[in-house]
Amino acid sequence: MKILHNLLDIPKDGNGNWPAIGLTIGNFDGVHIGHQELLKKIKNDCHQKNLLFVVVTFVPHPQKILQPDKERFLINSYDQRRALLKDQGVDVLVEMKFTRDFSTLKAEEFLKQYLVSYPNLKDFYLGYDFAFGANKEGDYDLVRSICDPLGIEIEIQPKFEFHGKAVSSSSIRASLLSGKIDEVESILKRPFHLEGVVVKGEGRGKQIGFPTANIQVSQDLIVPHKGVYVTKTVYKDMTFKSVTNIGNNPTFKDTEQLHIETNLFDFDSDIYGEVLDIQFLHKIRDEKKFSTVNDLINQIKSDVQVARDFLSSI
Repeated sequence: MKILHNLLDIPKDGNGNWPAIGLTIGNFDGVHIGHQELLKKIKNDCHQKNLLFVVVTFVPHPQKILQPDKERFLINSYDQRRALLKDQGVDVLVEMKFTRDFSTLKAEEFLKQYLVSYPNLKDFYLGYDFAFGANKEGDYDLVRSICDPLGIEIEIQPKFEFHGKAVSSSSIRASLLSGKIDEVESILKRPFHLEGVVVKGEGRGKQIGFPTANIQVSQDLIVPHKGVYVTKTVYKDMTFKSVTNIGNNPTFKDTEQLHIETNLFDFDSDIYGEVLDIQFLHKIRDEKKFSTVNDLINQIKSDVQVARDFLSSI
């Protein structure tokens, strides 16, 4: 998959001609089951018509510019999104730089300057709820009025529902913030991932017999609801069974700072500064404040056993 920043960066063929393309556009945060079905249909159609399958998206996510104070929003990092889109068979990913000025473009201006300006756009695939441009004024009728005279075919993709409900990135965020990890996995068709760097913590886990890796993740990435989770942790292409706690350490300090701490089973190495990829599989319980450290230790022992039993069953 080629990663570019403008449609006109797509290389011409050996004869100096622009390759014919089929194009869709969106944020694709999460690349969830609805996205996957949409992309699968477009990929198959493009391949049947000998078109390059092109996805246009934005970096950063528009919400980062429109609501700059908003944190913990993205389901995937941009690197993760690239990998997921590549897995869906995308030939060319065009990541347009989203800025405040860019956000004020009228829909017609955006369409003419950045999309239909490509000389060999054959098919334009739109989601059922497609809207773009300043104030989301761009709709199907506008696209058709511009594309029809240019001979560009427009295809509206049907609404996708999962278990009778519409699937969206917003609904996934809501489920994550409610701790519904099992539900999220079914909608993503894969475990929810959090990637971060191991940083130095208070060292309390080691003191009580359960050493943890403290993970620092980007402020842009959404974090599941506070609690204890069964996880798998990937470190340098090795996967370890683990249990992960998300919370404010109420038994000790109960600070506002959010901590993500992972206990890797059967692992004892210094990994400060290393990158870990945590896969969330099941929620064990909500965060709880314990009266004594011994009560906390007993609960952690129970959590670890629950995690081991769960991981042995899958």
